[in-house]
Amino acid sequence: VQLQASGGGLVQAGGSLRLSCADSGRTLSTYAMGWFRQAPGKEREFVSGLRRTVNTYYADSVKGRFTISKDNAKNTVYLQMNSLKPEDTAVYYCAAARYCSGYGCYDPGVYAYWGQGTQVTVSS
Repeated sequence: VQLQASGGGLVQAGGSLRLSCADSGRTLSTYAMGWFRQAPGKEREFVSGLRRTVNTYYADSVKGRFTISKDNAKNTVYLQMNSLKPEDTAVYYCAAARYCSGYGCYDPGVYAYWGQGTQVTVSS
């Protein structure tokens, strides 16, 4: 599994971005996927996860604004981020886990593979 995250950038508050996470190893369909973020001086935190396409998970802070999805044909996971806020500013990482379930998918420790991160900056 080799993950490559992209799509970050600078956006005004209220705007939208779509992050992509591509797997050059072409094994994404068999893994649980997660998005995490880390702001300066803060710990890495769970943002969203997806297991078997139909099971999705979201941090309370992004529910109703972010949507995770996966395109198995393109071996890519997406994070659509709408109504962005300055507090969403962080480096966003995608990650893959062989297996997770329920709240276990919120734990960064279950993810064995990580992308390099993409910066998202939301200006007020």
